[in-house]
Amino acid sequence: MRHNKKFNHLGRKKAHRDAMLANMTTSLILHKRIITTVPKAKALRIYAEPIINRAKTDDTASRRIVFKHLQSKEAVTELFQNISQKIADRPGGYTRILKLGNRLGDAAKTCFIELVDYNEAMLTDKKTEAKKTTRRSRRKAAPKAQETPAQEAPAAEAAE
Repeated sequence: MRHNKKFNHLGRKKAHRDAMLANMTTSLILHKRIITTVPKAKALRIYAEPIINRAKTDDTASRRIVFKHLQSKEAVTELFQNISQKIADRPGGYTRILKLGNRLGDAAKTCFIELVDYNEAMLTDKKTEAKKTTRRSRRKAAPKAQETPAQEAPAAEAAE
């Protein structure tokens, strides 16, 4: 019986699943974005976010715990040197899953999972999105721009 065992087994034994998730986490840390299937990405998010969260405190115990999971010196140094600087003020949610569509060979739903603070296109979109105006017609904006110099001109004439 599998009562209250809610994580996705991904059709693999425990050792294979742990090794696969550790390798995917290492690739995610090194490349900042990987393409995979949706169930694997959701399982990876559950596996990787506590490891990434551990990098906020840079001490020997944290490094040993992260290395125990990842078994890659390059990934651990990248995580503690570069990624920890960008996630220092973020309270959680270090990864983002964006769905791509179905794979041609077996029609599996694919997506890419990425580190949130490393997608420059999404970061610049948020900045430009804040500058956008509402969906009003442009004709209303043009007369206001013409009225303001006209209002200033009589005030200048009155001052003379």
